Amino acid sequence: MLVNNVYGVMNGYILVAIPLFILMSQFLDISGVAGELFKTMRYVFGPLRGGLAVTVVIVSTLFGACTGIIGASVVTMGLISMPVMLKYGYDKRLTSGVICAGGALGILIPPSIMLIIMGEASSTSVGKLFAGAIIPGLILSSLYIGYILIKCYLNPEYGPGLSQEERDEVTTKEILIMVVKTMLPALALILGVLGSIFTGFATPTEAAGVGAFLSFLLMVAYGKFTWEKFFQALIEATKITSMVIFVLVGAACFSAIFMAVGGGDIVSNFIIGIGLGKWGTYIVMMLIIFVMGLFIDWTAIVMITFPIFLPIADQLGFDRVWFVVSIAVMLQDSFLTPPFGYALFYLKGVAPPEVKTKDIYWGTFPFWRLMELGLIIVCVFPETVLWLPSILVK
Repeated sequence: MLVNNVYGVMNGYILVAIPLFILMSQFLDISGVAGELFKTMRYVFGPLRGGLAVTVVIVSTLFGACTGIIGASVVTMGLISMPVMLKYGYDKRLTSGVICAGGALGILIPPSIMLIIMGEASSTSVGKLFAGAIIPGLILSSLYIGYILIKCYLNPEYGPGLSQEERDEVTTKEILIMVVKTMLPALALILGVLGSIFTGFATPTEAAGVGAFLSFLLMVAYGKFTWEKFFQALIEATKITSMVIFVLVGAACFSAIFMAVGGGDIVSNFIIGIGLGKWGTYIVMMLIIFVMGLFIDWTAIVMITFPIFLPIADQLGFDRVWFVVSIAVMLQDSFLTPPFGYALFYLKGVAPPEVKTKDIYWGTFPFWRLMELGLIIVCVFPETVLWLPSILVK
């Protein structure tokens, strides 16, 4: 059983996209695209109260649509934006929460490693999951921006705007040129990857190759290519890929044995036997995923819960694409919730000494609530998930 499950993971064609998307994120990190985007958006939104925090969310959203992994987004934005925000007097907790929550969008907004693994585990079209996750990702991004603007309007000291001297450093014309120069490469990459999938030109696995190639061209175009950096990107991509695949293998083996000894039937009968109805049962499943997210990596959660929860969801009449995307939204919490929220540790690793672990923990707390509000919106308005797949993916 163990050997068969290990071979099954190794033999999954769709999983070939994982090392390619990871390599894409490594090339993007080297190219400095995120840094140029942040510099540009800082002048666009800087005059607003909380403008730098809004900039972090927007750049994280765009960068997330280019990377597909959370580590690259959180670390990059932490290094680029945290020193600048602290320099301009931003609250440490707000700064930490924005970077962690914005960085976590990278695992939801396609192309996403998480959605690829979810598609493989649920026998669902990855293209449909990619299309279904776009609007929920933008909803979360909008909720974060709305929260920041309201928070900083009521408490100006949390996120002061740029000074007049800073605003006068560049003219409106220069800002427009910067926007064009920085936005076009990022949009070209996003359209190259997602457009090739939605137009039927490429499968998600092939689109990952397109993305890796385009990000390599960006690295060259920005003048950041060296053979040393190129090989370093390959090594880092190999390390991250190995970690992801080992977790998948271990979780697949655990899940297979757990199901074989009847564990899945016990949990399934328990959940259905509670008698809470369709939505009550759904809430119980989401609570289980939330609690697991406090302690377990998302890949293990997916591999363990999907064999149990998917049959229940089918039995209750939930659309499978909607159900899988709603779990992806719920799993956003797992990256920010202590004690083992990955984004918390990624940010702490690059944060200045004055930013303590408790600042990061408390800073992310409001964003949990916003993630849960986003999930409620997805539940109340299922078309937020189902509309785009019905149009873009046939």
